[in-house]
Amino acid sequence: MPTTYASLFRTPEFTPLFLVSSAQVAAQTMSGLALGTLVYRATDSPLLSALAMFGPSLAQVLGATTLLSAADRLPPRTATAGTALAFAAGTVLLALPAPLWTLFALVLALGPVASLAGGVRWGLLNEILPEDAYIPGRSVFNAMNGVTQITGYAAGGVLLALLSPRGTLLTAAALYATAAAIARLALAPRPPRAGGRPSLRTTWRTNRTLLAAGPRRHLYLALWLPNGLIVGCESLYVPYAPGHAGLLFACAALGMLVGDVTVPRLATPALRARLGVPLLLLLAAPYLLFALHPAPPVAAALAALASVGFAASLLQQERLMTLTPPELAGHALGLHASGMPAAQGMGAALAGTLAQFTSPAAAMTVTAAASITVTLALARGLSPVRPRPTAPRTG
Repeated sequence: MPTTYASLFRTPEFTPLFLVSSAQVAAQTMSGLALGTLVYRATDSPLLSALAMFGPSLAQVLGATTLLSAADRLPPRTATAGTALAFAAGTVLLALPAPLWTLFALVLALGPVASLAGGVRWGLLNEILPEDAYIPGRSVFNAMNGVTQITGYAAGGVLLALLSPRGTLLTAAALYATAAAIARLALAPRPPRAGGRPSLRTTWRTNRTLLAAGPRRHLYLALWLPNGLIVGCESLYVPYAPGHAGLLFACAALGMLVGDVTVPRLATPALRARLGVPLLLLLAAPYLLFALHPAPPVAAALAALASVGFAASLLQQERLMTLTPPELAGHALGLHASGMPAAQGMGAALAGTLAQFTSPAAAMTVTAAASITVTLALARGLSPVRPRPTAPRTG
């Protein structure tokens, strides 16, 4: 019997984990918009604004190489609540008047915490749901991300107008604290999924195992690089249209929602196997038109169209699970969840640097072209594997 959305929400612990993730995504979108606006007003620098918004994503690579083994070796409820509280405290500190270097130090310190939080969350989701329900469950979470980002960026824009960037950061901190409370009160206590103590050696050993296989390594690159470069385009919304950045972010989130809801449900398994590359190309192609400096309403429509292509990530995760032994599924998902934001942070740094020396529109165009180039280079390895014909028997 196929998994339905209603059956997912009847699964024990799915709804509390969904609510925890929703509150954290809302807090992240609001705080990112507020932080990017705060830094841009203070420095007039597209690069620093992009790094302020996506610096924690870039810093997740530190967590992926040091802390990720803890995702399976800590009690999930404790780890989920603890990481949410860490973000609440860090966001309060970001709202306080402080030198710019202190702000960036805090942003980078939160990156490894985000890496651990992602590994814990997706490992717990994999533990809660039956094996055949994981992809529908991720589809629900991805759809929630789209809806929450739309409302989060819209609410962030309103709060920026009514309060200030610092007031918006404090509101985001309250949402993180709410997520921690839900996790502590509504998730069931569970033992760690793996024995032993978290260690740097264990993290490295498992990462090497996951990346040693060629097809899986190739898939990780496809999950990280094209996506990361396009998030670099998104990181320039504030300097591209300072008064309409919330609109662009909200429309991009709407496009992602449409893709995540429609593609997994409407495409057959055979078609899903072939949609990865076209969706990655769609993710980048509309941003080439930013070379024409479109007005904010047109730019918002282009962002929405491009973001439908983010559905490629969901299809690639489905393939990743078919290539990964069950005992490594949690760490594999954590590596993806850490590597993708790290690639997004690098994309933001690249796009911000280009914008610093050219313009936001030119940087977005070049970054989109780079994403298309990477996708075409990876396309052969992402094609469905065709079975070799069986040689006829003789004699």
